[in-house]
Amino acid sequence: MSNKVVTFGEIMLRLSSPGFTRFVQSQSFDVTYGGGEANVAVSLANYGLESYFVTKLPKHEIGQSAVNHVRRFGVKDDFIVRGGDRVGIYFLEAGASQRASKVIYDRANSAVSQLKKDELDWDKILDGAEWFHWTGITPALGKSAQECLTEACKSAKKKNITVSCDLNFRKKMWTEKEAQAVMNPLMEYVDVCIANEEDAEKSLGMHAAETNVENAELSEEGYSELAKQLKNKYGFKAVAITLRESFSASRNGWSALMYDDKDCNPPYRSKKYDVQLIDRVGGGDSFASGLIYGLLKKSSTKDALEFAVAASCLKQTIPGDFNLVSVEEAEKLAGGSGSGRVER
Repeated sequence: MSNKVVTFGEIMLRLSSPGFTRFVQSQSFDVTYGGGEANVAVSLANYGLESYFVTKLPKHEIGQSAVNHVRRFGVKDDFIVRGGDRVGIYFLEAGASQRASKVIYDRANSAVSQLKKDELDWDKILDGAEWFHWTGITPALGKSAQECLTEACKSAKKKNITVSCDLNFRKKMWTEKEAQAVMNPLMEYVDVCIANEEDAEKSLGMHAAETNVENAELSEEGYSELAKQLKNKYGFKAVAITLRESFSASRNGWSALMYDDKDCNPPYRSKKYDVQLIDRVGGGDSFASGLIYGLLKKSSTKDALEFAVAASCLKQTIPGDFNLVSVEEAEKLAGGSGSGRVER
């Protein structure tokens, strides 16, 4: 049987201004769906794992459309709760060159933010699972979501299920003080911590030295030390940090660093890719899903990290939130084939 993985969070309706047009120019929007944990679930299903996504969505047609969207990619929807009034929305304006991309949220009072913990039977949901994944976006939805997440984490720990968390700080959802008050206690349940250049500082109050993200200055030594501090403080089995060098809205350097008690000790930095961006939204989620797959299926944690970085590099060349590359494509890039030549 394929490895069972469960993710829990919100899926939103994504409305994007077509191409590289600005919001004020747009006469229509391109429609798709996405959200941190849903993006991870889709990638894992695409890699052949038994992938379940847990959320709450309205019974109306827009809610059903969101369910259908993850279902079409092989994600199992057995534990999606139906109810509530609305699906959260986010608007995306794609940036280019020196013009940054913009996101506007319209997600207040979405169905999942109203989810009650007695609506979910985590003992049943997690039965037979090997992995449970969540992001810092879920507890940012409010008290109810925090209570549901805490129950999920407790159940996962009782069942000896590996728990991963992508810190994913969102400043439009809560303040650093609010995030740290909630996120720090939740870290006791986490085995694999995933962060980007800023998440550890915003979500947990821990800073990487000698780094200026806005100027594309990333210190490998600073992030290696941060990974060690995170692992030592919280007792994580592994810490993975994606390193994005933002040269412009169209071009990024992309790599990652991981620290664990196995092959990535001392901390190991992956190869770096120079990415010409098509859609960077979901890049971190595609890294998380690649790492989960790699840690479940690869023989070494270095190989797991290289797979995750390659998979997430490829995702950022694909429009939409979801990573639709195959295991073979990611492995080919991780193995050194990145010319982009036409395959005939």
